[in-house]
Amino acid sequence: MSLYSPDTDPKYQRHDVPLPGDIPKHVIVSADTYRTERLPEGQHRTRKWPVLHATIVPEIDVAQWTLKICGLVAQPLEFTLEQFRQLPRIQVFADFHCVTTWSRLGNLWGGVSVRHLLTQADVLATAKFALIGAHDNGWTTNVPLEALQDDDVILADTHDGQPIDADHGGPVRLVVPKLFAWKSAKWVNQIELTDRNIPGYWERAGYHNVGDPWQAQRYRDDPAWKAERE
Repeated sequence: MSLYSPDTDPKYQRHDVPLPGDIPKHVIVSADTYRTERLPEGQHRTRKWPVLHATIVPEIDVAQWTLKICGLVAQPLEFTLEQFRQLPRIQVFADFHCVTTWSRLGNLWGGVSVRHLLTQADVLATAKFALIGAHDNGWTTNVPLEALQDDDVILADTHDGQPIDADHGGPVRLVVPKLFAWKSAKWVNQIELTDRNIPGYWERAGYHNVGDPWQAQRYRDDPAWKAERE
């Protein structure tokens, strides 16, 4: 068994925290990276890119991979991986906060704008939430539609200039920078627009329905979350 070493880890951040002012003009910069203090309360910076998931890494046949935008939309969409890669592309510079208390600051994601896809699908006025589906045993998470429409929300297939590997959610994962990382579904295959807030895997297990790290929305015992249910 080999021991971990930063010297052999291509994702290890060897330098100071990347700053938004150093990012090329064409890259979308997530607003939270402009904060003077970029770590929410209870978080600590990691220079690595940890691997965490609920169950196992699914085996995905990329030739059969599809992404669906469905539910309360006027124009349902479905893409193969080849079609997805032909869509207009963006890059996003953003921080990434895991509810287990680590944060990886200054990530550069490449992929397709979720807002662009929602516009193409013509989301109906009755839609208020999205249920995000993934390949790992039907895993889901719920995200407010408003949060998905930020310009820094991306369906990413690259991270720091390299394709996203299977451990980190490849071939395509969702990234919602302003929410805790469990909302950024790995191995995403569906975005279903709904009029109801349908809790997903971790939400049913006791995690917060929204998951804003700057509001410390980690778990379901949050007083604001309880108030919304009364």
